[in-house]
Amino acid sequence: IIKKIPTSGQLMLKRNQPTIIALIGPTGVGKTTTIAKLATNFTLFGKLKVALITADTYRVAAVEQLKTFAKIINIPLEVVYNPEEIPKFIEEFQDMNLIFIDTAGRSQKNKEQIEELKKYLDYGKPDETHLVLSATTKSADNIDVVKKFSITPINRLIFTKLDETDYYGSIFNILQQLPKKISYFTNGQNVPEDIGLADPNFLVDYLIGETHV
Repeated sequence: IIKKIPTSGQLMLKRNQPTIIALIGPTGVGKTTTIAKLATNFTLFGKLKVALITADTYRVAAVEQLKTFAKIINIPLEVVYNPEEIPKFIEEFQDMNLIFIDTAGRSQKNKEQIEELKKYLDYGKPDETHLVLSATTKSADNIDVVKKFSITPINRLIFTKLDETDYYGSIFNILQQLPKKISYFTNGQNVPEDIGLADPNFLVDYLIGETHV
């Protein structure tokens, strides 16, 4: 089972220019909280220079949430209202190590929303795009999300809300059907604690019932 769980390991940083990481996914999976966890960890513990760009202007709470975290850890944040604005801010952040792009949650059933998301990524040109999925969503729906969101190149998967379910087989099922690697697991709302690099042994312990969140 361990051999059938592909993981990506740490983010690969570029020399002399920022690495751009975009998080995408359906509504309610915890993208904004996940970005806050990543940004905080890389800033406080990784000692890296991190900047945030958010395109999630559909939810006022999402912008305010990121603004709060950015202020606490003293990192820059820019809000974009259309895709064409992204390159300007990326240019401003050229002295950073990491730039995280937060995007609005989109329904995989809404083709127009997915096309709009693609425009943001086309302008942002992320080095890695991480699709955020909830461990509480059934396999068939998550597989449908991956397929519909694949209109944009997806490099990694992040699974959230491992603390909200006792059934982890759906994660394993998805990995057997789709050739994607997992980058991170999250298991709670606490920032920055409740996140970790995806570890096959960790997931297998969940699957066979030897680990509880």
